[in-house]
Amino acid sequence: MRLGVIDVGSNTVHLLVVDAHPGAQPLPATSHKRLLRLSEHVTADGLIDDEGIRDLTQFVGECVQIAEDLGISELMSFVTSAIREAPNGQAVLDHVRDVTGQSLRVLTGEEEARVTFLATRRWFGWSSGRLFGIDIGGGSLELATGIDETPDTAISLPLGAGRLTRTLDGDPPSSEDLRTMRAQVRTQIASSARTLTRWGTPDRYVGTSKTIRSLARMCGAAPSSDGPFVHRSLERAALADLVPRLASMTAEERTSLPGVSPERSAQVLAGAVVIEATMDIFGVERLDVCPWALREGLILRRLDALE
Repeated sequence: MRLGVIDVGSNTVHLLVVDAHPGAQPLPATSHKRLLRLSEHVTADGLIDDEGIRDLTQFVGECVQIAEDLGISELMSFVTSAIREAPNGQAVLDHVRDVTGQSLRVLTGEEEARVTFLATRRWFGWSSGRLFGIDIGGGSLELATGIDETPDTAISLPLGAGRLTRTLDGDPPSSEDLRTMRAQVRTQIASSARTLTRWGTPDRYVGTSKTIRSLARMCGAAPSSDGPFVHRSLERAALADLVPRLASMTAEERTSLPGVSPERSAQVLAGAVVIEATMDIFGVERLDVCPWALREGLILRRLDALE
């Protein structure tokens, strides 16, 4: 069967279409995405503004048309932190449904962490033992650990790369602003550490998300053109050397680095600060990069329900 999932994130709206059946590996048929940056279409009152609503509605309608043209059996749609935190989030969802006919389901941060954990478990398998998963988006950071396909603990923190970037002034930001942000990030992560570490030492630490893939690429990992089955990792020592370099560069200068697109160059510094802090606090020397994340996890969960 052919399944599709629309993932409405704080940065990107992404349609993934796969061919799959229960018990088989989902094979990508097509991918269609656009950088909408919904987190930047938020008013002082926290509302999604008219431009953000219009852009989201237009692109969801475009995704629905593509999915229909490709003959999908089922199209699932989910939204994450940008809309779930907005006071007018339900009104936005109602508008999108009325115009496009597509209902978007709100995922909690914990659900994001749990579904992404399922994807990493399926990718790396049971032989990996206890997994510890780290995923960062535009609005939030998700952490989870477990020995099964359902994690023992899964949490979400408001430490997304886009969210934190908006707290920094200047390009590059001042060292004072960066220190303040770094301290706040580490305080929030450390305050939640016990809920994860009490389950014991993980056998494998796994990182997902575009930000982590970009950081790994800047630290020497293979390019995406080499395919998903090439082993990629992010070393804490290499990341510690990278962060000061990123902090000294403008957003435009960062685009000269491997793996950094112009659309994400402004956010990669904040993302690097969060991931370095997470690795430091949890004592992670190396993150293995997983090409599967939330979208694949949602598809896997749906396939499981069909068995």
